[in-house]
Amino acid sequence: MTKVSSVILGAAGEHYVMAELLRRGLIAAKAPEGVPNFDIVITDINGERLAAIQVKTRRDYRGGDKGWHMKAKHDTLIAERMFYVFVDVGSDENSPVLFYVMPSRTVAEACRLSHQIWLQTPGIGGRPHGDSDMRRLLPKYPQNDRMHLSTEQQAFMDSHADGWMEQYRNGWHLISQEL
Repeated sequence: MTKVSSVILGAAGEHYVMAELLRRGLIAAKAPEGVPNFDIVITDINGERLAAIQVKTRRDYRGGDKGWHMKAKHDTLIAERMFYVFVDVGSDENSPVLFYVMPSRTVAEACRLSHQIWLQTPGIGGRPHGDSDMRRLLPKYPQNDRMHLSTEQQAFMDSHADGWMEQYRNGWHLISQEL
């Protein structure tokens, strides 16, 4: 298999998402390079309502946790008509492309709470984790010792076990209903 750079892989994810949106009758356009919070702007056919999408793309063989890279800004990046589409292009060129469409509020909560839990969970040798800008959106969050977790954090763990993202697979209707 040919190694594909993360920049090219990210561009591929954006084009896959634009194709899916256009296929569904939505008008989609790539945002200019350097726009910090979204990659694609969409509107209904009449141009009366707008929405924004941030695309995150991953390849199956990268990262043992099968998650997507996020940053601290995603903890609070919430807008009524802002969505994320998490794209998994699989392990090779013959793999099916998977899409998970999520409202920004859902993503912000997952990033914020999972990071809080990670900070409270001891690292290697029992040492505390150091805070950083890095976040991970995972399809399955580890079900660790919950004794030290708040009620909100425990509820997050219960609702984000293996398979939690399946409710968002091909969730294009979440975007359509906002437009």
